[in-house]
Amino acid sequence: MVQKLSNDDRQSLIDLANEARKKAYAPYSNYKVGAVLRTRSGRVYTGVNIENAAYPQTMCAERVAIFKAVSDGELEFDVISVVTDNGGSPCGGCRQVLSEFGMDTIVLIANGEGKLMKELTVKDLLPEAFTPNHLDNPKS
Repeated sequence: MVQKLSNDDRQSLIDLANEARKKAYAPYSNYKVGAVLRTRSGRVYTGVNIENAAYPQTMCAERVAIFKAVSDGELEFDVISVVTDNGGSPCGGCRQVLSEFGMDTIVLIANGEGKLMKELTVKDLLPEAFTPNHLDNPKS
């Protein structure tokens, strides 16, 4: 079920992600990303990208926020806000991880000035996603 967001909710989530972005560890790309995930229970989790000299070990801000939520037992998400300088979209890996927890999660993409660039759902970002329903024993 897609949730309705007020303009104040949108801006608050964007502002929180933009603030979190300041803590990103991006010494190699200098492409700082902040994310804020709100769960259906109303809890909020922040994430930042964390780069590593061994590049494949880098972790995206979206997945950091998701993993923090899941580690606290949260499995149902309402909205995720992602902020970069230029309003970049979540990578394919993050889209796939988001799809694990619901195709109707709202995705807010904003730039470093706090301007909403796009609002869509995970389903919009990753049509034809491979989900647990494709497995012989999907999650319960």
